[in-house]
Amino acid sequence: MFCNAYRVLILLLVIASATAVVTAQETITGTIVSYGSGFNTRMRTGSFTLRINRYTSNDRAQRLLGYLQEGAEDRLLNELDNEDVGIFNINGNIGPRVNVARESMVNGQRRIIAVFRRWMNFAELRGGYRSEDYPYSVIEIYVDPRTGKGEGTFVPAAKIRWRQDKKTGQSQVEIEDFSTFPDRLMGVTVRGRAA
Repeated sequence: MFCNAYRVLILLLVIASATAVVTAQETITGTIVSYGSGFNTRMRTGSFTLRINRYTSNDRAQRLLGYLQEGAEDRLLNELDNEDVGIFNINGNIGPRVNVARESMVNGQRRIIAVFRRWMNFAELRGGYRSEDYPYSVIEIYVDPRTGKGEGTFVPAAKIRWRQDKKTGQSQVEIEDFSTFPDRLMGVTVRGRAA
């Protein structure tokens, strides 16, 4: 699971895995549990819907990863703005477009990763808060392919970087969560195509 400055190979592994581009729509629903942090420490629950119209191709994912490796974050964000592979919403509200969606198999579970440029509110932009340095949202869901049920995590404000791991010396994708804990996605159900 995610935590502050937690180094993971999520995107690298998903990008490296062979995945066919899917054109059939798939809908993933469930319950989202948000843990408070800072001054707002209350826990909130709601429902979420992740609708994926297609998965990002291997070639396109490699190109986007290349921008990350070059340190061209502005270029990456501009390219993401041109991508539209689905939509994510909470409690039925209008939500942001999903810019990248990938899937792979990990330990017999289907793993779905979705990345998108997050919406920032006016006060956040006007105030120049530190959260502006966290322009992405990241979803990671694990689904049992037999039942189409699963669970996952949602990082509403994330920073994604290409870093060299000091222990292994290997370069990898690092996802840093702005919050103390990621949101939990529970009671996940996949509809629209075989899980």
